[in-house]
Amino acid sequence: MDFRDHIRKIIHVDMDAFYASVEQLDDPSLKGKALAVGGSSKRGVVAAASYEARRFGVKSAMSGREASRRCPHLLFVKPRFDRYKDISQQIRRIFFEYTDLVEPLSLDEAYLDVTENKFNFPSATVLAREIREKIKVKTGLNASAGISINKFIAKVASDINKPNGQKTIPPDEVIPFLEQLDIRKFYGVGKVTQDKMYRLGIFTGADLKLKSRDFLQEHFGKSGMYYYNVVRGIHLSEVKPTRIRKSLGAERTFSENISSEIYMLEKLEDIAVEVEKRLKSNRVAGKTITLKVKYSDFSVQTRSKTLKLYIASKALIMEETKALLYQEPINDSVRLLGISFSNLNTEHTKSVKIVEIPKEEQLKLPF
Repeated sequence: MDFRDHIRKIIHVDMDAFYASVEQLDDPSLKGKALAVGGSSKRGVVAAASYEARRFGVKSAMSGREASRRCPHLLFVKPRFDRYKDISQQIRRIFFEYTDLVEPLSLDEAYLDVTENKFNFPSATVLAREIREKIKVKTGLNASAGISINKFIAKVASDINKPNGQKTIPPDEVIPFLEQLDIRKFYGVGKVTQDKMYRLGIFTGADLKLKSRDFLQEHFGKSGMYYYNVVRGIHLSEVKPTRIRKSLGAERTFSENISSEIYMLEKLEDIAVEVEKRLKSNRVAGKTITLKVKYSDFSVQTRSKTLKLYIASKALIMEETKALLYQEPINDSVRLLGISFSNLNTEHTKSVKIVEIPKEEQLKLPF
């Protein structure tokens, strides 16, 4: 298989420090300051960090306590998801001005397939620049972009010139780019996989490419075939305009650890209200319910049950959650509880048909 048989023009747009940038936009006194959205100096987790905070090593998913240790002058603000969602919708409307093939990954990033676009413009690089400029004018926020032949390379490329930049990897540069790329920057390679690859002598794409398909499957299972392909520029995943939600839930981290099951039920009541709200706003119901318990030592336990019918009401959610809570004893104090649903009754939608352009014509078009 040759990657040139599947050339598309894909743009990955990623907003720069989105939540933190929105807070700095709405409150000019926060501009230029080290800022964390979410968390606190005592408990909680950082949802996003400004670039001023990132210079001190503060990053998303870090505990508020650790973030404060790294950056003593760090400012914390509460997240305002309704505001972030409103701006995200403005940005998506801009995307749809150019193509109907838009696949949102989250509030702050999306893939766009502009191989065939509403302006019949041949250069994805120019379109990406125009989209970023329009986002800046409409929202006041900066976006970065990666442009290449498939989703994997576009995603990797969008990080290269952040913030407020873009990077194009045209077809004739794909293989040299991947070969010199640090394995840590391969999308889908986390810390654990990175360390394992290092132990196997894999530090760059070139090292990865030297490994056989059998070797990679032996050491990385099903992911081995993925690594074998992407380092050769092969990634066949299409931009899907409607991404099917596979799970939905809510969780809460408490300011103090709790040990009373009665108190836990009170907290779970509040979480169940939020889960019901999210299920109904997304017009879905779930069959598999999961209770998540994080203990004071940060160990995590999950308890799940698959029901005969789909449910979405708070009363039924609590009935099943209570049964899961009492399924076995809680042996330590608890810092977090969560309720989530999978096995949703999401209807599968038809994807937009993509008309393939002959390979010889693809290679002639400017990127």
